[in-house]
Amino acid sequence: MADGEFSAYGLSHWLVLAVFAAGAAALVLAGRRQRGTPAERRLSRAFAVAVVAAVLVVQTYSVITVREVVNWIPLHLSDLAGPVAAYALWTRRPWPCALTYFWCLTLSTQALFFPVLTGPDFPSRTFVAFWGVHLLVIWAAVYLTWGVGRVPDWRGYWFSVTVTAGWAAVAMVFNAFAGTNYGYLNRAPESVSLVDVLGPWPWYVLSIVVLVLGVWALMTWPWTRGARQHAAATRA
Repeated sequence: MADGEFSAYGLSHWLVLAVFAAGAAALVLAGRRQRGTPAERRLSRAFAVAVVAAVLVVQTYSVITVREVVNWIPLHLSDLAGPVAAYALWTRRPWPCALTYFWCLTLSTQALFFPVLTGPDFPSRTFVAFWGVHLLVIWAAVYLTWGVGRVPDWRGYWFSVTVTAGWAAVAMVFNAFAGTNYGYLNRAPESVSLVDVLGPWPWYVLSIVVLVLGVWALMTWPWTRGARQHAAATRA
C-alpha cells in the first residue's frame, strides 16, 4: 500500500465509522423528537435534498473521471440507493422506505465495513465522494426506521426482494454484453469483501441470494411481531 492510499481499518476508516455512529444517533434522536410534527417533514425533505445533491455531485465526478462510457451508468445498487432514499425521505411512502431499509442497512453497509475503495486517502475527492453518499443513504435508513418510525412489513419485504431480483437480472445481462461488473455479479471485487468467504463465482452469487432472503426476513420479523402484539393489546 503506497503512502497516502486509503487502507481499510486505517485511521481514516475508523474516523468514518465514528462519524457514522454519531450521525446515526443524532438523527434518531431528532426523528423521535419531531415525529408527527411539521418539523419532521421539513427535516426529512431537507435530508432528501442533501442526498440528491450528493448523488448528482458524485455522478458528475464519475462522468468526468471515468474513461469507459459504460461505467458512467448508475447501475450499482449503491447508485440506485441514493435516489430511492431521497424519494423515501421526501414522501415517506411505504415502498421506497422498504427499499431504503433493506438496501441501505444490508447492502450499503457492506461498503461501510468492507469498503471497495482503492485510491487516495482523505481528503481526496474520491474518498469524500465514496463515503459521503454511503453515509447519507445508511443514515437515511436509520432515520426513517428508528427516528421517524417507518418500519417494514412482509409486503415491503416481498416488494424489495422482487425489485432486487429484477435489478440483478438487468445488471447481469448488461455486464455480459458490456464487460462491466455492476453489483459484482459477474466476478468478485478486487479488494477484500464478504464475497471472499462465500466461494468462487457463480456460487457466491447463489450464497448471497440465500443470505439476502434470510437476513431480510429476520430484519422484518421483529417489526411485524411487534405490530401484532400491539394490535392484540389494543383489542384486549
